[in-house]
Amino acid sequence: MSIFSNSHSRESSLGRLAPLKAVLFDVDGTLCDSDPLHYYAFREMLQEIGYNNGVPIDEEFFVRNIAGRHSEDTAKILFPDWDHEKAMKFVDNKEAMFRRLVSKQLKPIEGLHKLCKWVKDRGLKRAAVTNAPRPNAELMISMLGLTDFFDAAVIGSECQRAKPFPDPYLKALEELNVSVEHTFIFEDSASGIKAGVAAGMPVVGLTTRNPERSLTEAGATFLINDYEDPKLWLALEELDRVGRC
Repeated sequence: MSIFSNSHSRESSLGRLAPLKAVLFDVDGTLCDSDPLHYYAFREMLQEIGYNNGVPIDEEFFVRNIAGRHSEDTAKILFPDWDHEKAMKFVDNKEAMFRRLVSKQLKPIEGLHKLCKWVKDRGLKRAAVTNAPRPNAELMISMLGLTDFFDAAVIGSECQRAKPFPDPYLKALEELNVSVEHTFIFEDSASGIKAGVAAGMPVVGLTTRNPERSLTEAGATFLINDYEDPKLWLALEELDRVGRC
């Protein structure tokens, strides 16, 4: 359990954002539990080409080297000796396999639609901010029924630098015309949390698949299991209360 998970002061730190103007969401692992699909696609395709002497990668390898990373970074880590075009072709083929899996099986994080209603009822601006390729992001958002929910979708590869750099989150602020003083973020990876913190915003970390310690060390304000977590609703109630004062 995170050392901050029961810290009321950490949760209450969202209160300083009142009046809240916007909420930013990562996509993979934050809106939906998509990492198992990414893991399956990478494991199958890497084994097919004899990667790691044909021994399938395990989840620890996936979390350490792949989860939350931009496609370019993943290609460099997996295939340091391949030329760029060949490595990116493999990653592109993997993403196509992932989209086929998504079209058949994708589940929202528990409580997602309850949270989205809370955001919408308060008229808050919202953006999806992700390192996923745009076709992946748009498909997942559509499958979750959130196409009309988001005001913007910011893609890491379309920015000067992807996460863990702050550029995608800074671009989201610009597109929504809001400031760091009245915005916070939901993220599930250390890379994404680092990006949000570097952009100057509090980040609520979801313990969907990644180790809690890595999320805390990356700078998460506090951690939640999902969007039904009482810690989250305590913080949101505090935001409402401060906003009414």
